[in-house]
Amino acid sequence: MTITRRQLLTTTPVLLSACAALPPAPPQGLAAGEQRPWQLEGVRFWIWLPREYGQRTEAWPLLVFLHGSGERGTDMEKVKVHGPPKLVAQGADYPCIVVSPQLEDNLRWDPERLHKLLAALKARLNIDPRRCLGTGLSLGGFGVWQWACAHPRDLAAIAPVCGYGDPAKVAAMRDVPVRAYHGDQDSVVPLAPHAACVEALRAAGGTASLTIYPGVGHDSWTPAYNDRELLPWLLAQKQT
Repeated sequence: MTITRRQLLTTTPVLLSACAALPPAPPQGLAAGEQRPWQLEGVRFWIWLPREYGQRTEAWPLLVFLHGSGERGTDMEKVKVHGPPKLVAQGADYPCIVVSPQLEDNLRWDPERLHKLLAALKARLNIDPRRCLGTGLSLGGFGVWQWACAHPRDLAAIAPVCGYGDPAKVAAMRDVPVRAYHGDQDSVVPLAPHAACVEALRAAGGTASLTIYPGVGHDSWTPAYNDRELLPWLLAQKQT
């Protein structure tokens, strides 16, 4: 059968449209519905791709979880002892991409390094740039406050747990909503500076809440990450 130039011109747009509609497949080494180790920009991390990743064209929200000081090192299994990576390992079906990086020994979370990691993730995955979210506990709580202050356009919202930022700098992130958590008996990271950050952000015109757990010490992350309203709240946030 001979295909005329006219037939080719009329069918090509249809073929291109069909190709454009194909959902992007997971990068090599990753699989939808599984939490696997990966590395970008010199950062090791666990990554969870939703079960429907690769089946739909719509971009996905991204949740970045920053662990505490006790999970630093080279044993990536330690990253899964708390928070979202732990819940995913236990069978939680997160409807978003979840990235849980690991810090090397004795290091702290660096906003510039996180900024570069986010750019690399956006370049390789089907991520909605308006719905990138951050959460972290203890050292990771400090990390998400600092990240949002340094690069407020990176994150649509943050959920810091038992970690605080610099009240003098939070005005820079007034457009980043905050849902914070802390125990009132925390002897490792005191509650008062966290409350001061939340109040400073409100005073600067931002939106922030602080859930305080009575009688709870440093482990406010267990009730925080079991808060059934946390994930829906995060996923509802979107940059304008």
